[in-house]
Amino acid sequence: MGSINAVLAAAVVFVGSHFLLSHPLRSRLVGAIGEAGFQGVYSLIALLTFGWLILAYRKAPLTAPLWPAGSTLWAIVTVVMLIASILLMGSLIRNPALPTGGRPGSFPEAALGVYAVTRHPMMWSFALWGLCHIAVFPVTKSIIVAAAIVVLALVGAALQDRKKERLQPNQWPAWESRTSYLPFAAIVAGRARFGGFGLHALLGGLVVWLVATWAHIPLAGMAAGIWRWL
Repeated sequence: MGSINAVLAAAVVFVGSHFLLSHPLRSRLVGAIGEAGFQGVYSLIALLTFGWLILAYRKAPLTAPLWPAGSTLWAIVTVVMLIASILLMGSLIRNPALPTGGRPGSFPEAALGVYAVTRHPMMWSFALWGLCHIAVFPVTKSIIVAAAIVVLALVGAALQDRKKERLQPNQWPAWESRTSYLPFAAIVAGRARFGGFGLHALLGGLVVWLVATWAHIPLAGMAAGIWRWL
């Protein structure tokens, strides 16, 4: 039998190792083993620590929920997860925040679609996933894992801004001036306009949302998303 403390320890190592490798240790490791070697080490450690987190989660006891998750909360979470899916799929194309293997990244001419919403659509999709799972499955081990994903995504996005400002002093600040860290802040401020979503974001997000929420039935033994009402 596992324990909640094991889940907490695995979550701290998972998040902490990501931050250490991505920021204070990155340049040192790249200088020693090269960009490709660093990516290999980073991926291996990420895989191992995430595997530990999953194993600890599966072995930990299931505690009582901290609050009831009624139909209204499930309906809200269902809509938010659709938005998260659109952000995720939209972030896969022309995302200047994605790793480029040390090569200069390309920037969209204008902040449209998911980039008008936030310049970190992938990170916010993960954060929304975590917040939604805390909302409807508020047991201790789930809260720890979901909170770890939220912290990794949102703190990681902020740290990425600082790193990109140093590495791309001309391009990234200009991109920041057209976008926002917080969702919809650039639109509200008039720096970006809502719209311009591609099919890869809208249709792809819809498909991912339907498949991922349906997968809760065979994988978790419970219905999620619209499948709760079908």
